[in-house]
Amino acid sequence: MTEKPMRPNKQRAGKAELREWIRAAEAIRPTCLNPADFDALIRHQKLRLGDEIMAENLLRDSWADLDQADLRLLLQEQIGRPGQYDGDENVIHLPLAREQCRVSLTYKGAKIVAIEPGLAFDRQEWDRICAEIEGPIMKGPLRVGRDISFNTKGVEGWWRGERSGVQILPAPESAPRANEGADNPFILEFPIRDAGRWPTTNYPITNQRRRREHQKLTLLLNLLLAGTTKFLRERPRHFWANVRFGESKIEWVQEWYFADFGQIVVQELSAQVGEKLGEIESEKYYKEAIGLDGRGLLVPDDLDESICRYQSLPAALQAKFDRAAYWLSMASRQWEDSMSASYASLVSAAEALTPEDGTKHSVYCDKCKENRTHDVPGATEKFRSFFEKYTPDPGLRERRSKMYGLRSKILHGSDLMQLDQGRAIGWDPPWWNEQEMNTELWGLMRTAARNWLKDPT
Repeated sequence: MTEKPMRPNKQRAGKAELREWIRAAEAIRPTCLNPADFDALIRHQKLRLGDEIMAENLLRDSWADLDQADLRLLLQEQIGRPGQYDGDENVIHLPLAREQCRVSLTYKGAKIVAIEPGLAFDRQEWDRICAEIEGPIMKGPLRVGRDISFNTKGVEGWWRGERSGVQILPAPESAPRANEGADNPFILEFPIRDAGRWPTTNYPITNQRRRREHQKLTLLLNLLLAGTTKFLRERPRHFWANVRFGESKIEWVQEWYFADFGQIVVQELSAQVGEKLGEIESEKYYKEAIGLDGRGLLVPDDLDESICRYQSLPAALQAKFDRAAYWLSMASRQWEDSMSASYASLVSAAEALTPEDGTKHSVYCDKCKENRTHDVPGATEKFRSFFEKYTPDPGLRERRSKMYGLRSKILHGSDLMQLDQGRAIGWDPPWWNEQEMNTELWGLMRTAARNWLKDPT
């Protein structure tokens, strides 16, 4: 005996009642004593709604190479904001929760692992979003992003990487400048994928890609170029400063910089300005092109090759290098405030490039009367092994153990470097030994990171 199909009117009424039950259940969920089982019941009822609300993962495998920040920004622009939580701290609903929810994003750590339809889900709207992702956002044309970076050596000429598509240009004549040793501006140009131009809704993605790539390449150049290379921080500081030399005038000011350098996204690399920057053989460069010598910025002869190595790294290895470059930049920025924090950042830069694999050993402790686990190799051994591979010198093994030991004391709160305690007096051993270790680690880290780019295995 076959079951009679439900009449359309009765079917619509049943679904309306079911939606009302779901809304009521979600409203009382915070008071539920067993939220996991209650969520499963709600999800089961949503499944009963059939095609109108489908508990499916809308996230496509073909989007694996799409940067998650770009995906999130697209959903914010197309679906709406601000987003709302509704009980589960790993799920955010757009633009709001419950009956206004069009999609729900589930995170695992920092990664979106699921996109599920909400009660206000619009299938046609989602199909348009998918077409945008698999069209201009993932396959848009290559353009040139532009922004201002800074280097402590004056940049008066140009350099172009024919393979990498990266170009350095002097700042325009109207741009504020300073003497060598200060943060002198230059224009950095680099390839980006164009998701859409102004005023399309996809323009924020293009601009986000430009800003992200600018920061990553500036951090890379901080390692590859002499002097210190940096970008203007997004969270500018406020501080007291003397704004008039010769006659003291103290004012509360904000760290900032602006120069009109033209369009931020263009079709192709800009015309070269001035003379080409001088090149030095790379082995000599990192020994000779240091300090303030009045020659302005020079570049190593393998700069284009080094940038290409970075650009061709697999995503996971590039992310490792980005973290190391970030901590190396932070070590420079933190020096003005804390030698201890600066030193710890140098060690973190090295740790970012050490292998993440290892094993755990279980050892019975007679004193504790229980098994204890420890990593093999341990953190200190990984630190030593990293430098032994990329800056080999067997005679410095004990020295590198002391380097890591000082870092541990700082980060575990048991010590500060002498300078931060106001105890740096003359060439006395406690202070001078720390200063020597810090200077040595700076050189080791820069050399090791450049060598890692050549052999990141």
